[in-house]
Amino acid sequence: IKGESERTVGARVVCLFFFLTVDIQPACLGLYCGKTLLFKNGSTEIYGECGVCPRGQRTNAQKYCQPCTESPELYDWLYLGFMAMLPLVLHWFFIEWYSGKKSSSALFQHITALFECTVAALVTLLVSEPVGVLHIRSCRVLMLSDWYTMLYNPSPDYVTTVHCTHEAVYPLYTIVFIYYAFCLVLMMLLRPLLVKKIACGLGKSDRFKSIYAALYFFPILTVLQAVGGGLLYYAFPYIILVLSLVTLAVYMSASEIENCYDLLVRKKRLIVLFSHWLLHAYGIISISRVDKLEQDLPLLALVPTPALFYLFTAKFTEPSRILSEGANGH
Repeated sequence: IKGESERTVGARVVCLFFFLTVDIQPACLGLYCGKTLLFKNGSTEIYGECGVCPRGQRTNAQKYCQPCTESPELYDWLYLGFMAMLPLVLHWFFIEWYSGKKSSSALFQHITALFECTVAALVTLLVSEPVGVLHIRSCRVLMLSDWYTMLYNPSPDYVTTVHCTHEAVYPLYTIVFIYYAFCLVLMMLLRPLLVKKIACGLGKSDRFKSIYAALYFFPILTVLQAVGGGLLYYAFPYIILVLSLVTLAVYMSASEIENCYDLLVRKKRLIVLFSHWLLHAYGIISISRVDKLEQDLPLLALVPTPALFYLFTAKFTEPSRILSEGANGH
């Protein structure tokens, strides 16, 4: 009996010693609060208190802040491509809108806008981590709330708020703002000089209207990304498909295209058609994500379908008659 009691006491002492040596830390509250690594020496890691993760890191399942070391997925690149296309398409639209049929400067302005957006995209990639290469490190997007971490700051006592807002989708959120800033700077440096030199067919008040329009839509795009970036991330493939279908139908009806001959008579119409087909393909690839090539690639055969459907059914609606009646006020 004496031996049994001695063994019991010894076991209790060992358990008490183990309990005292284990570092028991309070659990992290909130969905995006984590503990930052303060010191690492071999297998020894010391973490700080629970709080906001530094830029370029996000919390893992154990509530530790981990660096973003993954490469963006195809869908992430397609999203960034969509956000990069928005200012370019708007540039082209307003250039075409304000250039007029008599102006020969529209083509040069289109090329300049493409050059501005391309250089801005390249510079944005070069200044992002890792700096100096056309490659970025990113954190995986897991759910919609990753885009709105400011809405998930915990309040343990319902009075004090623990601020854990950080970019959980690094760098998909902020890189768009950087790109828009470079686009705006390059436009202000290049476009006014070009327009002043070659836009001779326009009046002085009309020469810079496409630039003035950009000064309006860039803030709108910035607010759109700030407020609806997460929604756009999940919805942009469907937005591309719907808008490209609508704009193609509007353009073909406004141009009174009712058969293949009307479509082939001008090169500009073919360029517009092929541009919309590229957008259709972009939207289809974004939706399918090309997870299975043998199943997803045949979907690209649907790209010409909307244009063919319009041409086959235009004789029943007669867009030219509808436009003429609208112009006459009927």
